[in-house]
Amino acid sequence: MAYLTEKLHAAGVPVMQPAGGHAVYIDAKAMLPHIPVDQYPGQALVAAMYLEGGVRAVEVGSLMFGKYDENGKLIPAMLDLVRMAIPRRVYTQSHIDYVAEVLIEVYKKREQIQGLKITYEAPVLRHFTARLQPVD
Repeated sequence: MAYLTEKLHAAGVPVMQPAGGHAVYIDAKAMLPHIPVDQYPGQALVAAMYLEGGVRAVEVGSLMFGKYDENGKLIPAMLDLVRMAIPRRVYTQSHIDYVAEVLIEVYKKREQIQGLKITYEAPVLRHFTARLQPVD
């Protein structure tokens, strides 16, 4: 985790410090300041990572933890993070280098990433089954 965190940090990717024991966390709000919280910057980053290089991660932010007020307005989560959990002894250094390369490429293209809007959400645990599409 320290290796990947440092490699991303050196390239300017806003990662949470210090490195975690089993995951690297990217600050999606800092990386995508042009995307408002109600357009789910964390989920937009997760989608961009997958489209760029097949790297899977999970949003830990306003899609997962956001709530609505009585008027249906989003109450965002405190943080919008992307969590990349990496199990021990499963990946090689070349795998981790590939993940870093994909993330750095996404970071270089970050201003092209669009926010997302929800087209369907379940009443509970919406982040498991929600459907989203890019904002026009």
